[in-house]
Amino acid sequence: MQSAYIVSAKRSIVSPINGSLSSLPINELAAPVINNAIEASGINADAVDELIVSNALGAGGNPARLIALSSNLPEKVAGLSIDRQCVGGLDAIMLGIKLVQSGSANVIVAGGVESYSNRPVRLAQAYDKILVPYNTPEFTPNSNAEIHLAEAAYIIAEKFGFTQMDQDLFAINSHAKALDSKKSLSDEIVRIGPENFSFDPYARNLSLKLCGRAPKLFGSISHANTAISADAASFVVICKNVVKGEKALKLITGSTVGANPKLPGLAPLDAIKGVFDVSGLNEKDINQVEIMEAYASQAMACIAGSGLETVKTNPKGGALARGHPIGASGAILVTRLFSDLSPGEVGLAAIAAAGGIGSAALFGCIG
Repeated sequence: MQSAYIVSAKRSIVSPINGSLSSLPINELAAPVINNAIEASGINADAVDELIVSNALGAGGNPARLIALSSNLPEKVAGLSIDRQCVGGLDAIMLGIKLVQSGSANVIVAGGVESYSNRPVRLAQAYDKILVPYNTPEFTPNSNAEIHLAEAAYIIAEKFGFTQMDQDLFAINSHAKALDSKKSLSDEIVRIGPENFSFDPYARNLSLKLCGRAPKLFGSISHANTAISADAASFVVICKNVVKGEKALKLITGSTVGANPKLPGLAPLDAIKGVFDVSGLNEKDINQVEIMEAYASQAMACIAGSGLETVKTNPKGGALARGHPIGASGAILVTRLFSDLSPGEVGLAAIAAAGGIGSAALFGCIG
């Protein structure tokens, strides 16, 4: 088995739906990020064997191929699209690593892109031929038994004893960390869009008073402690060789598991346990954690349930302060680790998806 290294990682800003990236279709959103990641890697674009793209809300038709043809990649790159909803970006990267490790490819670009702003209208055709628009597909066979994700987040909050104040304070802290780190994100962010931001524009000074005014979604779950729908792209370059002394990430181990579909936010617990069991590492060995904050209660539960150290988790803020671009969110976690980790350090990325799926990956930094 040959080695595989992440040698560069880039992303766009994360922009709330109908914000500064809303004019860009997914291929125009993804292509400059891919081009920049390849340039940063020092690898010729002609050497790329495959592009793996996570996308959840697009119109289908293999968006990876569309994106490949829109970027500087050679025509030979066919493009592989995957849809694992929120975990897709992380899983695309792990799949790319495994393909390089297997010897099936030498250089792969992998990640995800999402444009909530430009998602197509989806229609379900009923037996009477009436077209019915829908925003959310079925994630379980029995749609009548399926509960809304906000309700699932509320059940998690009740299960762990998190009050609304607890969740709002977690969100406030996420925004505060994001605001404090605005100037330190320029190296990982590719400036695109009419406003040319070098930071995520959604972060703001929150207070409990402001959080209390936010519309409720279900019980203690409100818009203040829920990640906003967003647009973004994030991609990494994976190759079999690394230049001595150059920074790179190497996958220690990764895990994607199915869990209770009624409580999808808890699925990362099993995935995190899996990577700890396989690697022999534990929470004390981790220098930085990037965990998805789709809901404050979900992130808090995964942190508490895995024994992770809060001070090491999402040190520059999380999705509550950025937004949640579904297909790109997992790749953004890896890009954050690539930017922040120093040689010799270990990072953990973890994320949940609707339907009861959890993914986690441990990365070691070399250089």
